[in-house]
Amino acid sequence: MNRVELETKLNEGRNWLLAKYETLSEEQLRRPLTKSEHNPENHWNALDHLAHLALVERNFNAMVRRHFDGTSNPVGFMIDDEGQPRTRDEIMKLVHADTEAWQVAHRNDSYSEVVALTAAARGATLALIAGLSDAQLLEILPTAPWADGTIGGVLGANADHSRMHWKWLEDAGL
Repeated sequence: MNRVELETKLNEGRNWLLAKYETLSEEQLRRPLTKSEHNPENHWNALDHLAHLALVERNFNAMVRRHFDGTSNPVGFMIDDEGQPRTRDEIMKLVHADTEAWQVAHRNDSYSEVVALTAAARGATLALIAGLSDAQLLEILPTAPWADGTIGGVLGANADHSRMHWKWLEDAGL
């Protein structure tokens, strides 16, 4: 994915998602909708899903920075401390625990605060992209399972991720 395609995808994806969220009432934003994959007694609401997108985008940015800093395991959770691949169950346990901690930390944030979280994450993504060459956007992010595995593909997956979460909200009765 080239720079223009990537920025277009990210900007259009954010505009699309914000337009969807703008139609929701406070009750729709706060109503429990989906069961947590970490703690089945906890339910996520629409704002939790929106805040989650900021965490994942921040994490993707950190992975890309670690890659360009020369870290041998920039994604982090795919390989354990001994250099062995983790099982899917091990990976998902780590991912769900991380996302749950973020959800709990941001549970009482206002809609405006959550939008600001996502804006900060997207701004950091766009700044990161601006500092990368076209060749760097095409580099493979080792062990990245998202999109085509390239830096640009992984960063562009943020737009796809938001659409996936919106679909889950609709499927849950939003």
